[in-house]
Amino acid sequence: MNETIRRFGYPATLIREYPDWVVLLRPRQATLGALLVACKDEVLRLSDLPLDAFAGLKQVAVDVETTLRAEFDCQRINYLMLMMVDPHVHWHVIPRYDSPRTFAGITFPDPGWPALPDLSFATPTEPGVQAALVEHLRAVWPKG
Repeated sequence: MNETIRRFGYPATLIREYPDWVVLLRPRQATLGALLVACKDEVLRLSDLPLDAFAGLKQVAVDVETTLRAEFDCQRINYLMLMMVDPHVHWHVIPRYDSPRTFAGITFPDPGWPALPDLSFATPTEPGVQAALVEHLRAVWPKG
């Protein structure tokens, strides 16, 4: 795994691994279920992704969207590809909500709704809550 993936807590934050991709829980939950989809290769430019990785991204996106909508009833999903601090190809996946959601007794607002997501905000979560969220998503993630 590349350094970007490790910086986002791999392997503890791993929800699902695909041939070319991993889906991780973002340690900072800007909204409930915020994820990271990262290419496992040492690729620094989107245009350098192998064709197989592009093709495999389709299933990753289907699984991300199906799971987040079914589990948390998000209204939209934002994919942000910033790659400034962490240079390897990855997207921040930010589910968007028109009202707060609750998980493990914690309320998760979406302070940016309906405009841009507020990535400076994160709902404070204890490590146990993050681990419970990872385990929950692993359990409901499509098998395939």
